Amino acid sequence: MTAATLAPSAPPVTRTRWWGAWAAGVAGGVAALGGSGSASLNGDELATISAASRSLAGLWELARHIDGHFLPYYLFMHLWTQFGTAELWLRLPSALAIGVAAGFLADLGRRLHSGRAGVTAAVLFAVLPSVSYYGAFARPYAFAAAAVVFSFWCLHRLTRATPRRGWVLYGVSVALVCSTHLFAVLTLPAHLPVLLSTSRRRELLTRALPALAAGCVPALVLGLIGYGERHAVSWIQERGPEVLLKFPKMAAGAETAGVLVFAVALAGVALTWLRERAWSAALGAWLAGPPILLLTVSLLITPLYVDRYLFVTSPALALLAGLAVASVRPPVAAVAAGCLLVGVAAVAGLDRHIELRAFNGRFEDFPGAVRRVAAREGDAIVFGQSSVRAGFDYYAPPGLADDVLRLSPAPEAGGFGFPERTDVAEALRDRRRVWVVWRGSKAAGEKLPRVKAVKEAGFKPVSSWHSAELPGLTVALYGRSGT
Repeated sequence: MTAATLAPSAPPVTRTRWWGAWAAGVAGGVAALGGSGSASLNGDELATISAASRSLAGLWELARHIDGHFLPYYLFMHLWTQFGTAELWLRLPSALAIGVAAGFLADLGRRLHSGRAGVTAAVLFAVLPSVSYYGAFARPYAFAAAAVVFSFWCLHRLTRATPRRGWVLYGVSVALVCSTHLFAVLTLPAHLPVLLSTSRRRELLTRALPALAAGCVPALVLGLIGYGERHAVSWIQERGPEVLLKFPKMAAGAETAGVLVFAVALAGVALTWLRERAWSAALGAWLAGPPILLLTVSLLITPLYVDRYLFVTSPALALLAGLAVASVRPPVAAVAAGCLLVGVAAVAGLDRHIELRAFNGRFEDFPGAVRRVAAREGDAIVFGQSSVRAGFDYYAPPGLADDVLRLSPAPEAGGFGFPERTDVAEALRDRRRVWVVWRGSKAAGEKLPRVKAVKEAGFKPVSSWHSAELPGLTVALYGRSGT
């Protein structure tokens, strides 16, 4: 038996159907869905419910003020939530999207190298903690990842044949990338090394550029809407180049697993370069391009760098690592290396998987906050941020405490907050105790106008509780002197 060695990628295979892609898709979806009903919904997911529950006219009015770039996703969820808003049901579309991403990732790996490369990439993708998080998250990030994988799959298909429907499909894939999440477009420049390097460059560009242009129309429209809603991202803090050092942790969802898989992925870039330079450059740009481009935009225009906007790079991380271990020789050693990598990555991220599936796995434990409100008859409740009320509407039993500031059961037309009275002292005039709930730490409440107004109305803190994670939720009881 000779020692295992590394070899360049094998010539791409030409089969278009493969059972491994279906199996990988099912495994990816199941992995994402497993435990997704354990963690309570957080504020972003409650915003999805709020948007999806509105009429089409109300949804359009919301999009004119905030989250306009999420409009395609909200429209889909508007239809989906006609059948319910249970936690598992809300998160099921994201799990299905992860399954689609894993399936196409497996077939893309097969096309670029071999079946074992595709299977390794898909299974590794499925065990990443980041996939467990966004695959059980009622937001569009899993959809964006699936669309990006699909676009690279369509791109590879185009370089091997030129059926007319292939160009249509490629244009559709680009449109899906642009429609699922605005910053998913940062992966599209990674297509250029493939389009510019083949012997059929002129033919590809003649057909690809119109397809790209047509596919990018949604990005142009949603980008213009988003630019007019810059106030909605004013909370994003400015980040420096040092944030890129945390990118492997972000892409994998755990620090140790991220560093390990990222190192193997870099080897995958080098090994793919020996055989498929264009695809090596494309996959490397898919992995590293979006964080660099997003940071550049953040430094030159306005702060926009947020980790979750870059989840679309996680499939590239898994694919490159899968290509690397599949290049080990002999093939039996490649299989062993793939199993070892997947096993080590899974164990390295195990603690994070457990945390994500805990009741506080989304860092806003609304059921725990509800249980902390031991209300008596006549108690009032006040929310430090009016949007936090949505969590109590979802989880709290009716009549938990008197919501004395609320003016309407419906949220504001242009946002996720609720219309409220401003005369806090008058609303609490006949109350002896008031429960105050806010998003953030205990100390953060000191800066909130609603908390200050409660104190100015003659109430003093009696007790408080925080859900342990940041930002988390704080529940505090205030009472009048002698209560």
